[in-house]
Parts: sequence; C-alpha cells; structure tokens
Amino acid sequence: MDETGEWVNEVRLVGRVSGAPEEHELPSGDVVVQLRVVVPRPDGTAGASVDTIDVACWSGRTRQVARRLQAGDHAEVTGALRRRFFRAGAATVSRYEVEAHSLRRAKAAVAAG
Repeated sequence: MDETGEWVNEVRLVGRVSGAPEEHELPSGDVVVQLRVVVPRPDGTAGASVDTIDVACWSGRTRQVARRLQAGDHAEVTGALRRRFFRAGAATVSRYEVEAHSLRRAKAAVAAG
C-alpha cells in the first residue's frame, strides 16, 4: 500500500525500442501489439547493464502509437505490471509484461558529460 492506504501497480518506463513492434490477433479476436523497451541501469548496479522489458498494447490508442515506433526510437510507457499465462506445447508458462495505459515517442536522452 502507498501512504494513502491504496494498493498501487504503476510502472513508468523511458527507454529505447529494441525491435519492430509485432501485432498479434488472438483466437478470441482481440488484437495486441507487443514491443520491447530497453532501459539502462544506473551506474554501479550489479549484473546486467540494461533491463529489457516486454510491453503489451491492448487499447486502440496505444496500438496506434506502437505501430509507428521503430527499432531505436525512444519511448515513454506508463502502465501496470501483469503476469500472463499461456500454453507452450503441453506446458503452461507465464511471463511478466507491462500493460501500456499510455505510450508516446520520447526525445532521446542527452548524455551527461
């Protein structure tokens, strides 16, 4: 809970789109556009130097914006962290992704120096 006593699941990402967004039509007829956003970790963070985060765009507006993004573009995503379950062969597997509530092209960060 936050200080107001409310439960919170909010995510904000600003990073680089790693590849072309992919559109999928599900058996239900729903359409989702998926992309990956690469976010550098702060200096001094142990392990990997970046995080690669899957983003799912379900609303018409976020799908429209996602379709216009290209690999290398900078993007800002706000949304919620979701765990999705699906079948892969005979097994049920899961993955975490950010469900985008808003998505926009962002200006490239200026390197400090």
